[in-house]
Amino acid sequence: MIDPLAEVVGLLQPGVRYTKIVGGAGRWGVRRAETGQPSYCVILDGTCRLSVEGAEPLTLEPGDFVLIPATRDFWMSSMQEPAAHDFDKLPVSLRPGEFRLGTQTGAPDVRYIIGHCVFGSPDAALLVSLLPRLVHVRGEPRLATLVQLVNDESRAQRPARDVVMARLLEVLLIEALRSTVGTAASPGLVRGLADARLGAALRCMHEAPTRAWTVAELAQEAALSRSAFFQRFSRAVGVAPMEYLLAWRMALAKDLLRRGTCSIAEVAERVGYSSASTFTVAFARHSGVPPARYARAQEAVQPA
Repeated sequence: MIDPLAEVVGLLQPGVRYTKIVGGAGRWGVRRAETGQPSYCVILDGTCRLSVEGAEPLTLEPGDFVLIPATRDFWMSSMQEPAAHDFDKLPVSLRPGEFRLGTQTGAPDVRYIIGHCVFGSPDAALLVSLLPRLVHVRGEPRLATLVQLVNDESRAQRPARDVVMARLLEVLLIEALRSTVGTAASPGLVRGLADARLGAALRCMHEAPTRAWTVAELAQEAALSRSAFFQRFSRAVGVAPMEYLLAWRMALAKDLLRRGTCSIAEVAERVGYSSASTFTVAFARHSGVPPARYARAQEAVQPA
């Protein structure tokens, strides 16, 4: 059976930019501007506050894991309300990979690992749009273990390091995303899959993207009326069913075009279009460029 979540994460091609351990004491605050790249954090000891643009502020506790698939403006701070100027102070480096915020002496009030990643896919924004905007998981020690493995591997110079890092990150992202099942995840693929009826329709789209699905057929797979399915899907996933299907088909098409192993006609057939011309019009409308030009541009940036 096709796993939609694994497919999306696999196409994202995640990689590590860097990880670090941060300790904070007294009054402190850090602010990060929007980057569009993923960030994650796991609290090792103590508590702190996290505020992400567009989401309710969180109090983070030991073992909490937070994933922001596309980093927007966010703030982390001490439980004591920091002053405005505290956010302008840079972390002090204690040793390679470890930093201190706020008071520099004594034991820290909180310690956490924070990591910043990259998604290798040039179309990461399209895929990230299918994921929740914020993932907060509590009480999942497996995530803390995975983060520690990522942190250790990122500092080592062992053979096949990049391959191991990529695989660890895929597992970390999938584990974090599936851990939100049954929670109040923000709209996206994970929230849709948590709904058994919507999950059936989503898996159908991923298993047979070439089929000329209609809302009525997908509603039948979900055992819902057409109107109930449309409203429930749009509310949970954040986009209408046909919009989701189009986004997934375009993601698959771009992956095939980047690989350069299929003709335009073959790509069209493999993502559910009856002809190359119909696919070309749809691709250009969605992506801003015809598929042939997109393929040439991707070929130009491939390493020699």
